Amino acid sequence: MRAAVLDIGSNSIKLVIGEKSGDDIKILESLKNVVPIGRNTFFRGRIAQETINQTISLFEKYQQCLKEYDVKEVVVIATTAVREAANRDMFVDTVMRKTGLKVEVLNVGDVVYYIDAYLSYKLKKKYPIHEKNLLIVELGAGSVDISVLEKGFTQMSVGIPVGTLRLKNFMNSLDGTLQEIYEAVEEYIVNEIHYVKKSIPHLKIDDVIVVDENYSGYLNNFVPSRSRQSEFFQFRIKESEDLLAKLTESYPETVAVSYKVPADVVETMTGYAIIVNKIFRLTKNKYIYILDTSLAEAVLANMIFKLELFQENNKTNQLISVAQNLCGKYKMDLNHCRHVAELSKSLFDQLQGTLGLKKEDLICLTLAAYLHDIGMFVNNRTHHKHSEYIIGSLNLFRLTEEEMNMIACIARYHRKGAPSRAHLLYNSLSSEHQILVQKLSALLRMANALDRSHKQKIKRIEVVFNPKGDVNIIAQASGNLLLEKAFFKDKKELFEEITGNRVTLTLKSRELPEKANDTQ
Repeated sequence: MRAAVLDIGSNSIKLVIGEKSGDDIKILESLKNVVPIGRNTFFRGRIAQETINQTISLFEKYQQCLKEYDVKEVVVIATTAVREAANRDMFVDTVMRKTGLKVEVLNVGDVVYYIDAYLSYKLKKKYPIHEKNLLIVELGAGSVDISVLEKGFTQMSVGIPVGTLRLKNFMNSLDGTLQEIYEAVEEYIVNEIHYVKKSIPHLKIDDVIVVDENYSGYLNNFVPSRSRQSEFFQFRIKESEDLLAKLTESYPETVAVSYKVPADVVETMTGYAIIVNKIFRLTKNKYIYILDTSLAEAVLANMIFKLELFQENNKTNQLISVAQNLCGKYKMDLNHCRHVAELSKSLFDQLQGTLGLKKEDLICLTLAAYLHDIGMFVNNRTHHKHSEYIIGSLNLFRLTEEEMNMIACIARYHRKGAPSRAHLLYNSLSSEHQILVQKLSALLRMANALDRSHKQKIKRIEVVFNPKGDVNIIAQASGNLLLEKAFFKDKKELFEEITGNRVTLTLKSRELPEKANDTQ
């Protein structure tokens, strides 16, 4: 199989063409051209028309190359510089109209998803990635994307705006001596890293892996090492300190001549060295692993190997893992959240046909079930509104902004309140998705009511229909269920309104037949 990735970065646009070669990927072509999209976005907030025209012209040349290699499957990705541009949608539309290429704008979670999955593939013969607790760092020109994996499952992902190009622009804007500028940049990065430190789960980090395609090839010029021959190597804290010292000992032009490194590389490599140095301080590890690869190669591997790459740690399980970590971070009752998710899935499976739901709708319901109480971290009385805001601000991999907004709304409406014209997020959704939000909210309300005591008294549920289509939910349960019964009576109303069918709840203490009821 042959495929290609067009990667729109902050400072360049790259084309990578590859094909499957046994268990590996053979790169047939790799082209890279400087296009200052990041300079436009980070300084002016939008992509200039001249830069858009330059992008179109370059894409047309790349398309000729794709034709010569007879590549049919092409993915175009864009990261921070396009994502943060005020005219992002117009940029994407213009590229589509003039070249026929659809640009997929990746959020932080998407980048982490591709990188993490690629590491599993790339390092399977070199490093036991699924046996370790890892901090993964992807260094870009626009941002630094960081994730934490617990034995192959993502616990958190966050992007911080300290990419190497951004830091170069920031340094150029400062007025002071060279040493004062480097100190200011270091203080700036420390503040950003401090936020990451607070977000890291209470987990012993075994190793740190830094994904870097731009600077690893120049490390030997500054801190020579015979062991640094492969694309995956250890970089020690002493080497990191030596690299930073040599890069900051003089002006970039002088450093470039002294160590035989291109001047434009030195200008951004200083920011790279400061970031790497602070990552050591963050984890207190004696060394980090550096992997010389790129996001484009990660996406290419996904295209070529498809499900083989993600079979064990699939999207749903990874998202649930992230959701469970968020439950811990925001001090939620994880047992309750997990149980509501399980009950929601059971209701979804048995009422899917009644509500006209699709299989892929389940992930939105599951994540909303895990996160419906997240707003209690802010305030209990109006926690549903805070839940909507917090969820709406998250970036979870392989979920679109529209999907995240739906999950936020489903969580908001797990209580009795109904959507209104004053609810901006709900009204930003398409009419089709507004209806879907109400259907999934109806299921979440009933599931949440069935664990109102937060004691998981209801073990399994079975849905039975009468000839009129009315629904009887038969629940195997134990203990005092007055609270669940009282709240279920109110929370079933939205489902009855949507379907036109009555719902009754029957509680039984005897065992029901075993039913598959695992959200993962």
